[in-house]
Order: sequence, then C-alpha cells, then structure tokens
Amino acid sequence: MLEGGRVGTTQRRAYDTSGRRAAAERNRLAVIDASRELLLRDGYQATTIGAIAERAGVSTELIYKTFGSKQRLMKAVYDVALAGDAEPVPIGQRPAIARIMAEPDARAKIELYAAFVEDLMARLGGLLAVLAEADPELAELRVTTEGERLIGASAFVGHLHEQGHLAPGTDLARAADACWVQTSPQLFAQLAITRGWSPGDYRSWLATVLTASLLPPA
Repeated sequence: MLEGGRVGTTQRRAYDTSGRRAAAERNRLAVIDASRELLLRDGYQATTIGAIAERAGVSTELIYKTFGSKQRLMKAVYDVALAGDAEPVPIGQRPAIARIMAEPDARAKIELYAAFVEDLMARLGGLLAVLAEADPELAELRVTTEGERLIGASAFVGHLHEQGHLAPGTDLARAADACWVQTSPQLFAQLAITRGWSPGDYRSWLATVLTASLLPPA
C-alpha cells in the first residue's frame, strides 16, 4: 500500500507539472496572438499591457512574469511571426534552410533563398509598419532584429563561399552587408507594400539582385 501510494503521488505530481506547463504555454500563445492583433489594429503605443491582458484573458502580472517587459513581448511576437509558429526551433535549423544548403547549383540556391526571404517577409506582414514607428521603446528591438538578420545574411554568404560559388577575392563582410540590405524588411515594405509588387515580382527581383551582387558573371 505504501509503495502504491508513493507511485500514485509521483504520477499525480508529474501530471500536475505537465498540466501547469501546458497551461503556461497556452497563456503565452494567447498573449502573443492578442498582442499581434492589437498591434496590427491600433499600433504600438495604443497596445498597452492592460489591453493585451484583457484581450488574452490573463492578468497583467502574468504577462510581466512571462515576458518581463513590453519590449520583450514584442520580440516574442516578432519571432513567432517570422517563424510561422511558436516551436523553439531556430530559423537556421528549419527545412527551408536545409533545402537551400542541399541545393548544389548556385543560382538555384539563391532562388530558394529569395523565396525563403519573401516567405518570411509575407509572414511579418503589417508588423513591419509597427516596427517602423518612430518610438524610442522600439529602438532596442530594431537593433536586435537587424543584428539577427545580419547574422543570417553572413551565414548564407559564408555558405556560398564554402561551396566555392563566390568570385575569387570576394570581401565576405561587404558581401554579407549587401545581402543584409537587399533582404531588408524596409526594402520589402517599399516594394511590396508601398509600390504594390506581387510576391512573385519581389522574389524574382531579389533573386536577380542577389545573383548579380554575390556570384561571378555566368
């Protein structure tokens, strides 16, 4: 009986722990979803923690306990939008990147990369306009996301270099800078949102400019 009681207690504790984790994750996702909806509707300043809490059906205390600050919550919203889901898998380890790395042809590789970038930008959607708001509180987020983009662009250029696709003597830092600029959310917003380019137009243009700036002439 004693051993059975111990086993039962252990099972209940394990169940309680897993149940709390599941509830915490549901609340986290509800807060992220509510934040995105309010940001797209009302903008950054009007999207208060109180408004997010009411929309998500949680307390403001829970939001601060989970995310720490409004700025960190905005980063979580950005990350989920960028990835397309809330799975804790870095962008660089996702299937789209694996396909890019596995493609042997340099130009086909860049076309896949352009499609990957277009897909990311399309998922960000109206959040690009929010991030462009001239708000001091967003400055740190912009610095962080731009730094992450530069790391990604540098990794792609480094991969092209390792595969022998770049022209001899290519300055890798300059090439990464060029890739970082050409794949920027700001440029995407100007072409796709301001000028009304279709996803296919943007993707084709990006593949062309990346090919011209990164690869030697055919």
